[in-house]
Amino acid sequence: MLALGRGFIKCWIGIAHLLGSIVRGVGHGARELDPAHRRDGAGLTLIGLAVVVAASIWWDLPGAVGKGVRTVVSGSVGMLGWAVPLMLLFIALRTLRHPDRNGPAGRQVIGWTSLSLGVLGLVHIANGIPRPGDPATGRLQDAGGAIGYVVSSLLSDLLTQYVASPLLVLLAIFGALVVTGTPIYAIPLRVRAAFDVLLGRTELPADAPSVAAQADDTVRLTRKERRAKGAPDEDGEPTVKPYDSPVLEGREISKRGRKKPAPVDEDAYDADGEGGSAGADASGPAYGAVAAAMKPQPESAPEPPPHTPLPQRVEQLSLSGDITYTLPDGQVLKPGSVHKARTKASDAVVDRLTEVFDQFGIDAQVTGYTRGPTVTRYEVELGSAVKVEKVTALSKNIAYAVASADVRILSPIPGKSAIGIEIPNTDKEIVSLGDVIRSATARNDHHPMVAGLGKDVEGGFVVANMAKMPHLLVAGATGSGKSSFVNSLITSILMRATPDEVRMVLVDPKRVELNNYEGIPHLITPIITNAKKAAEALQWVVREMDMRYDDLAAFGFRHVDDFNKAVRGGKIKPPPGSERVLTPYPYLLVIVDELADLMMVAPRDVEDSIVRITQLARAAGIHLVLATQRPSVDVVTGLIKANVPSRLAFATSSLADSRVILDQPGAEKLVGQGDGLFLPMGASKPMRIQGAWVTENEIRAVVEHCKQQLPPTYREDVTAVAGPSKDLDDEIGDDLDLVVQAAELIVSTQFGSTSMLQRKLRVGFAKAGRLMDILESRGVVGPSEGSKARDVLVKPDDLEDFVATLRGD
Repeated sequence: MLALGRGFIKCWIGIAHLLGSIVRGVGHGARELDPAHRRDGAGLTLIGLAVVVAASIWWDLPGAVGKGVRTVVSGSVGMLGWAVPLMLLFIALRTLRHPDRNGPAGRQVIGWTSLSLGVLGLVHIANGIPRPGDPATGRLQDAGGAIGYVVSSLLSDLLTQYVASPLLVLLAIFGALVVTGTPIYAIPLRVRAAFDVLLGRTELPADAPSVAAQADDTVRLTRKERRAKGAPDEDGEPTVKPYDSPVLEGREISKRGRKKPAPVDEDAYDADGEGGSAGADASGPAYGAVAAAMKPQPESAPEPPPHTPLPQRVEQLSLSGDITYTLPDGQVLKPGSVHKARTKASDAVVDRLTEVFDQFGIDAQVTGYTRGPTVTRYEVELGSAVKVEKVTALSKNIAYAVASADVRILSPIPGKSAIGIEIPNTDKEIVSLGDVIRSATARNDHHPMVAGLGKDVEGGFVVANMAKMPHLLVAGATGSGKSSFVNSLITSILMRATPDEVRMVLVDPKRVELNNYEGIPHLITPIITNAKKAAEALQWVVREMDMRYDDLAAFGFRHVDDFNKAVRGGKIKPPPGSERVLTPYPYLLVIVDELADLMMVAPRDVEDSIVRITQLARAAGIHLVLATQRPSVDVVTGLIKANVPSRLAFATSSLADSRVILDQPGAEKLVGQGDGLFLPMGASKPMRIQGAWVTENEIRAVVEHCKQQLPPTYREDVTAVAGPSKDLDDEIGDDLDLVVQAAELIVSTQFGSTSMLQRKLRVGFAKAGRLMDILESRGVVGPSEGSKARDVLVKPDDLEDFVATLRGD
C-alpha cells in the first residue's frame, strides 16, 4: 500500500513537471515572438474589445455579457460610454498603422489617463456633480460616472467648482498634447502647417515626422546657426564645449526620429532571398535566424533622409561686387541604394558563428547584428568566466567558416560589453553623397566646412566638421577609394559653402584627379600640378597664416571666427590714417592629392611648410588635407604625423602601412573600394565607415553650376617663385657656359656635390663652391647640409626649360 502511494505521488509530480514545462515553453515562445506580431496582437485585441463594447452600448447586446459590459462602462464613464468604442478603435488603428508615432507605452498611458480624467471631470461638473445614493442630484450614469465623480468632487470640495473647472481643462489639454507628442511651443507650427495644407501651399508627405520632431529641428537649427556664426548660447556661455569632437553626432535625432526596429518577416525578403526596403537608407539592428540567441536592440538607426530640395541660401558676395550667389540644388546628387536591414545571408552567418563556438566549446552567443553598407558587425556576448582571448584566437577559424579572409574582430565594441566580428557583405550597397548631405545631421549644422564622409557599420550617416579636425591625413593603396573620398570632400564644400566662406588650394601632381574642378570660384589659384609650384604654394599659405595672426594679435582675438564676427558687426575699425578696408577672412582649405610627389621633389621645404601650418594654422582658419597612396615613413614623417591628429585609412597592402597611418593595425584587413577606418581627433579607436560616392556626372553638374554663378578670382602671388637670394653671388659673368655644364651634370645625375664639380669640370674648390652657390640661388639645389650632398630640386624633364631661362631665351 505504501509503495502504491509513493508511485501515485511520483506520477503526480511527473505530470506536474510535464505541464509546467509545457507552460514555460509557451511563455518562452511568447517572449520571443516577433515584436511586430505582438503589436498586431495588441491592436487586434483592442478592435475586438471595441466591437464588444459597441455591441453592448450601442445595440444593447442581450445576455449576461452585454449587461455586464454596459454596467461597467456606464458606471465608470457615465454618459460618455458611447465614445469608448471609438476611442478603442482609434488606439487600435494607430497601433497597427503608425506605431512609430505612439512613442513609449508610458507616454500613451499618461496622456490618455490625463485626457480621460479631465473630460470626465468636466462632464460631471456640467451635470451638477451627482453623488452616489443621492436621488436629488441624479445618477452617476447620467454624468461622468464613477471616475468623473471622484475627480470632480475631490477638486470641487477642496477648491469649489469654479476653480476645479479650469484645472480640469488644463489637465485635458495636457493629456491631448502628450498623446499627440506636441509641446506647447509647437502648437503654432501645427496650426500653420494645417492651414498650409488646407490652402494647398504645401504638401504633407505620408511619412512626415511629428510636429515635435519639426519643433526640435527648429530649435536645434537655430542653435546650430548661432554656433556657425560664433555667437554664444542663450546663457552667454561660449559655443566651444568641452570634449568637442569633429564628428557631428548623428544620434542626436534619436530623441525624435528613431523608432524601435520592426523585425523582418520571411515574406519581407525579396524574391532573390535578399532583404527588402525595410530600412530604406537607414539601418537598425537586424536579428538572426536563431531567435533564442538574439536580443532586440533598444533603438534603430536614423530615418532615411527625405529627398526634398535643400533650402537655398542666397548670399551677397564681396568678391566681385553686387552679385548674388546661390548654392547648387540638392537634387543634383542622386540617392544611393536602398538599405537592407536584414538578409538571409547575414542570418546564415549567425548560424555559422554559433556552430564555430559550439565546436570549440565556448560559452558565447551571437546576440544581434547591425548591417552596414559594406560590412556587417555581429555582436557576441560571452558567458561568465569566459576569456575574451578565446574568441579573438578563433579569427582564422571564423574566416574559414564564413568563407571570407577579411574578418576583423573588435574586443570590445566601443561602449558595449560585447565582442564585434565584422564580416564583409556579399552584396555591397552604394552610399551616395547626396544621401549623406541630405541627412538630418548635415542639415542641422550650417557650418560651411561640414563634409559628408559616408556611413558607419550601423548604417548611420557620418558627417564631420573639417574646421574641427583641424587637419586630416588620408592614405590607402591604389584603388582603395582615396580619390573618391577627395572628390566627395570637395563636392560637399561646393554644395554647402559660398566662395566668400571657403577658398581652396588644390594640388594635383597626378594631373588627372582634380582637373574637373578647374575654374570654380572657390579656387584661390589654378589647380597646381607642378610639385615645385606646390611647395611655393605651401610657403604662401605660411605667409597668409602669419598675416592672419598679425591681425588677430593686433585686434585682440584668439580665433578667426571671432575676428570675422566682429568685422561683420562693425565692432572693429582699422587704425586712424590707414586706408585698409577690413573684410572677413574665409576658411582656407588646402588639399594635396599626392603627398609623395611633393616629398620627392622638395622634402625639406614641403615638410617645413606642412609642419608650420599644422602647428599654428588652426586658429587662423587654415586646414590641410594630405592624401597619399604610399604611406611610408619617408613620406608621412614623424613630424607630419605628430601635427595631423585626424586620420582616415583606406585599405593598405601591409600591416606596416596601417601602423604608419593609424599607429595601430586594422587597415590591412579592409576590403577596399571606399571601406575605411576613420580616426578623428581625440578618439582612441577608429570607426569603420564606407566612404560616400559621387559620380563624374554629378561632379560636372555641381561644377557647372558654381562656374555659372561667379568667375574665379585668382591671386598671382600664390605660386610665384621667390626671387634669388641677395646674399649669394648672382653675377654669373663669363661663367655662363660653366654654370650650364654644372647644372646639366647635377640634374642628369641627381647628385649635388661640390667635390663632384671639382672632378668633372676640373675646377678648383673656390670655383666649384661659387658654381654651387649660383645654382642654389637659381633653385637647382637645396641649401648646404655640411658634408652631405645637396638635394636636387629640378627634374631631368625640366632641365631644358631651366637652361633656356638661364640663357635668357
